[in-house]
Amino acid sequence: MPFASLRIPSLSVALAATAAALAVVSAPAPAQAERVVTAPASKRIAKEGSGLKTAIFAGGCFWGVEGVFSHVKGVKSAVSGFHGGSEGTASYRTIVSGMTQHAEAVMITYDPYVVRYDELLRIFFSVVTDPTQLNRQGPDVGAHYRSALVPLSDEQSAVAKAYLKQLDASGAWGQPVVTKIEAHRTFYPAEASHQDYMVKNPYSAYIMRFDQPKVAAFKAMFPRDYHDDFLRDGPKSGA
Repeated sequence: MPFASLRIPSLSVALAATAAALAVVSAPAPAQAERVVTAPASKRIAKEGSGLKTAIFAGGCFWGVEGVFSHVKGVKSAVSGFHGGSEGTASYRTIVSGMTQHAEAVMITYDPYVVRYDELLRIFFSVVTDPTQLNRQGPDVGAHYRSALVPLSDEQSAVAKAYLKQLDASGAWGQPVVTKIEAHRTFYPAEASHQDYMVKNPYSAYIMRFDQPKVAAFKAMFPRDYHDDFLRDGPKSGA
């Protein structure tokens, strides 16, 4: 066998190994889910009185936000949708372009005698959203994935402002809190395919990697607030 024929395969193997090593070094780090942090209990207790209440939360992809809140005792409805922009741009295909004023958001209806607004805030910041990430959450980048609170009453507004200030002072995340409070505008429910998404698509790679861990963390951290059944409610009208 000619000497050259012995060298070429060896050279090929070496080059392949080098290319593989370079690919590993140059490949971007895999996207990580939002950090699970034990947010402090709110010093400002919400006093909302009787009757069902509604609030809007924006915390990245609405599949996971809806998924967690759909397991919270006292939550009667969790609807995925869009908030902040116009009716004409309120569609999933449009907002993911990043060219609208909308954020993916979830409108929650809850019984404050079972779970208070300040308790919902604590759950939200502990396992759903990272309040230090600006215009992104986890693997999703863009202003439509921003972290924001949309209070629908004076009491919610006062509690939200006090809690964001408390979170920032706590230093629990090691970085400044950038979550904003946004004025209420019309909430537009997302398409039916995006409602109850987690329970309808349990084997989605995205759901398994980024959202199921949030529900598991919620169950472990707040067992008294967790219930196993996923609240199915589908699309609702605007508010």
